[in-house]
Amino acid sequence: MTEIVLNPGRVPLEDWRAIYRGAGARLSQDCFGAIETSAKAVEKIIARDEPVYGINTGFGKLAHVRIKTEDLATLQRNIVLSHAAGMGPPMPREIVRLMLALKLTSLAQGASGARVETIRMLEALLAKDLIPEIPAQGSVGASGDLAPLSHMTAALLGVGHILTPQGRLPADEALAKAGLTPVVLGPKEGLALLNGTQFSTAYALAGLFEAELLMQSALVTGALSTDAARGSDTPFDPRIHALRPHQGQVKTAAALRALLAGSTIRASHLVNDERVQDPYCLRCQPQVMGACYDVLRNAAGVLATEANSVTDNPLVFTDTGEALSGGNFHAEPVAFAADMIAMAICEIGSLSERRIAMLVDPALSGLPAFLTAKPGLNSGFMIPQVTAAALVSENKQKAFPASVDSIPTSANQEDHVSMAAHGARRLLGMAENAAAVVGIELLTAAQGCDFHQPLASSAPLQAVRACVRAKVPYIEDDQYIYPYLQSATDLVRSGAIATAAGSDLLPAISAA
Repeated sequence: MTEIVLNPGRVPLEDWRAIYRGAGARLSQDCFGAIETSAKAVEKIIARDEPVYGINTGFGKLAHVRIKTEDLATLQRNIVLSHAAGMGPPMPREIVRLMLALKLTSLAQGASGARVETIRMLEALLAKDLIPEIPAQGSVGASGDLAPLSHMTAALLGVGHILTPQGRLPADEALAKAGLTPVVLGPKEGLALLNGTQFSTAYALAGLFEAELLMQSALVTGALSTDAARGSDTPFDPRIHALRPHQGQVKTAAALRALLAGSTIRASHLVNDERVQDPYCLRCQPQVMGACYDVLRNAAGVLATEANSVTDNPLVFTDTGEALSGGNFHAEPVAFAADMIAMAICEIGSLSERRIAMLVDPALSGLPAFLTAKPGLNSGFMIPQVTAAALVSENKQKAFPASVDSIPTSANQEDHVSMAAHGARRLLGMAENAAAVVGIELLTAAQGCDFHQPLASSAPLQAVRACVRAKVPYIEDDQYIYPYLQSATDLVRSGAIATAAGSDLLPAISAA
């Protein structure tokens, strides 16, 4: 298994993507000096016997309550147990792994006061594939993702449950079987572990990575639909986009040109075809998909910065020995990024569904009704288009911005919150819906192209059609279509379609 070496504050987006896809992760040895210095700074603050939030005071609205030195360890344990108040289904394990890695790099920057042994315990969970069971609901995206991060931290204490390679076990038992001893938290460590945006950021990054693959797959199916409809590639001419040079528009137009280059189906459009312009779902792909690309790229930049940030409170500055209270835990940047990703996912699916609807309509496509040679006796792709419409509308409902919502918490001490957790957590479901729409388009477009035989698509699209036909046959007569739709969706979600077309032809998201 690939192992990523995390350099706190400098982890590139592709490393977070690799961890999400299953790579291992550990901290660079270079960061442990800063960790030790930060922990010693906390010791000095305690020795001065001055009230410092989260170190020797209560939390939130109870910040005015001074805690005795002999109770500091109990204070840290209590905050973890009392804040582990999540609800709902458990987080997916790949999101938990990403959250663990994000928390590791945040604490390892030496501004949180966490000790080496505590950070090593987090690292051990990743290395030994010990995944804390964490309810997915309960964060409002400010004061940090308190409830989910508390459940994560409880596992370090031997409380709750851990998913192990041998199955789900009580946390203390799972740690013992792995040769690990539960942590006894030092001053500030509990607060450092459960304060931060790592839950929201992990979900938002996962949504970004799925949206990137979705965008690439939809460019491929969009090109295939253009061929199936014998559409024009003139709208992808670089001269058009040079006059409106949004980066995404230019890149997606170039991808569509490359995907269609050499298609004999396209060449047939140039002879005896009275159409002057195609519908927007074909003609305006660079403008719509390009805007989606730009939005995703913007979100990627925000999330790359957030993933490399320190977001707990207070923050320890070892050069002056101060612990400063601030608001880095407020996840407004993540909330906005998640909302942008949601809009892009929604639009990618929406444009794909319009191409499906165009292809099954003989008045628009010039193909047999519902892409069946015997319409009437057969319904063909009538209801897959209805399913696509249903999924698109479901995504529209989910795309309402989460960042415009807020609700006061903690007796009005925390009176404005980001709702980043809600905004980020919906993204995977939206991406699944949109991938199913693109999967339906994949089958629809492949079926449409088959009506043009013996004319062939371009080399990239012929490879895509071969990939599809290895899993799903040409549908001559109506049959149980559900397994075929599932197979096509799996091809989209696995990246097989983007790979078959040639990943080098497709624009990728980066934080540059």
